[in-house]
Amino acid sequence: MTRDSPNALRSHVMEIAGGADVAESVAQFARRRQRGVCVLSGSGSVANVTLRQPAAPGAVVALHGRFEILSLTGAFLPGPAPPGSTGLTVYLAGGQGQVVGGSVVGSLIAAGPVMVIAATFANATYERLPLEDDEEAGSGGQGHIQSGANNSPPAIGSSGQQAGLPDPSSMPVYLPPNLMQSGAQQLGHDAYAWAHAARPPY
Repeated sequence: MTRDSPNALRSHVMEIAGGADVAESVAQFARRRQRGVCVLSGSGSVANVTLRQPAAPGAVVALHGRFEILSLTGAFLPGPAPPGSTGLTVYLAGGQGQVVGGSVVGSLIAAGPVMVIAATFANATYERLPLEDDEEAGSGGQGHIQSGANNSPPAIGSSGQQAGLPDPSSMPVYLPPNLMQSGAQQLGHDAYAWAHAARPPY
């Protein structure tokens, strides 16, 4: 192998400067590099944190003061992305030893340098689970590829829609030609290939 596979994960150590918003910094990195980012861990101190706490649905809590990061996880996709697939979850320790955590819904300001360990990827697949019986038996869970008339990568659509979930076919997604099998007319998933195609407008 003389070059990286487009499906390879890349490891990153990101240093976020004090005063910057941690979530916005990682989201901007994902947009500019056109790569998905999976946040594995983080360390450092933050202040001015806005969280949605899991024990109180709908309750948003703004925390002031300095907190040490105990756990930081999440994912950022450059778009288009399925709803709910982007965001951060953080658990913090306060000065008196109290622990608080939840989903980041507002600011997460670095109080000093914050180190984030992350993996990035160019290609991702969108899977709707559980698989429906007719997909397993009839088409093997495969979605239909709509071939384009020009040389641009073919768009991938998705048939069917479950209640409460948006239809991913309304979000244009493109598959790079080098990942298509010759003569293939079916794929088993929707593919998000940000690094190899021009991103559609939001």
